Amino acid sequence: MNEGRPSSSAAPERQFRSWLERLGQALQGEPKDRDELIAVLEEAQNRNLLDIEALTMIKGVMEVSELQTRDIMIPRSQMVVLERDISLEALLPIVIESAHSRFPVIGENRDEVLGIVLAKDLLPFVARGDGTNFNIRELLRPAFVIPESKRLNTLLKEFRTSRNHMAIVVDEYGGVAGLVTIEDVIEQIVGEIEDEHDFDEDDAEVVTVAEGRWNVRALTSIEDFNDHFHSQFSDEEFDTIGGLVLAGFGRMPKRGESLTMGGFQFKVSRADNRRIYLLEVSQAEEASEARAGQA
Repeated sequence: MNEGRPSSSAAPERQFRSWLERLGQALQGEPKDRDELIAVLEEAQNRNLLDIEALTMIKGVMEVSELQTRDIMIPRSQMVVLERDISLEALLPIVIESAHSRFPVIGENRDEVLGIVLAKDLLPFVARGDGTNFNIRELLRPAFVIPESKRLNTLLKEFRTSRNHMAIVVDEYGGVAGLVTIEDVIEQIVGEIEDEHDFDEDDAEVVTVAEGRWNVRALTSIEDFNDHFHSQFSDEEFDTIGGLVLAGFGRMPKRGESLTMGGFQFKVSRADNRRIYLLEVSQAEEASEARAGQA
């Protein structure tokens, strides 16, 4: 007889109730300690009451409330922009190589952002093959401008309400500091978002983008990198080219930042606040000039 004896299915229910009670206790009273809350959530994950993806997202949400736009923006020097007087023939290679969907259009310099042009708005001109009457200023959409101090949780809400996907970031003096997209903000919560232009696990480690420019996976071994580029980077301290570049920066770099070493320029194409995923590699100008002189 099992009368008065709890069923075996009651044990997980008691565990769940116990976890909820502890979570409730963590959320009540003063002081409210964030570390205590994270500890409770991590324990819930260890008990399989919360999966690792959900835990990561919750932590991401908590981090977003503390980060500012300046922490994740693409710096102005790395912005891909179009000039107001650019021809259709001149802008097409820029659009194709960058694979972006939105581009700031500037006037005299990068501090004068006239508006945003969408790549899809260029398609009718490309289809007709007639750039004689092309004027990019007729395609401009208003630029969404924000201060670099804006909190990411507030920015995400404004992206949603305004239906903008890109914002121009300005500093305290009104100069352009960089740009940020809604994808940049979301990636802080859910992790890196891959698209059709990103590497799959089975893709080659080195892919030629254009003459003298390559995409290189950060996990490419230094030995393989040296074999491909005939370079002489040491692999005594680091195994991967991403680890070597990270050490060169001396900190976690942001997407769009560049570093020159060993005759190569390394630009961070994909990265989050934990690791580098993809590098754009090109020959440094001084190395190119030396090779040209030798030829």
